[in-house]
Amino acid sequence: MSIKEQLQNTPERGKEITGQELMALERFAEDTRHMIVFDVLTWDCPVGDKGERVRIFLTDEGYTKALESEGRGEMKIVRHARVRRGDISYDAPERDHEIY
Repeated sequence: MSIKEQLQNTPERGKEITGQELMALERFAEDTRHMIVFDVLTWDCPVGDKGERVRIFLTDEGYTKALESEGRGEMKIVRHARVRRGDISYDAPERDHEIY
């Protein structure tokens, strides 16, 4: 199975994901450390529209802001991965934000 096929078979596949593509240039930026997939819960969320599922690559500072936004109830992180030099390491399901 190719990498593309494996990525297409990830659990978040059930709902269309907007935002950055898996091969976005941001993934390969020197300071990128996180990738999250999240559901937008309110119109006040700084990224996306209510009801959307969004993928975004973040620095440590950006991830902290995303956790704060989740704490305010603006979004719900459903998938997190560490990113290092473009390599994506998904969290284990028991440590992930959503159990599959």
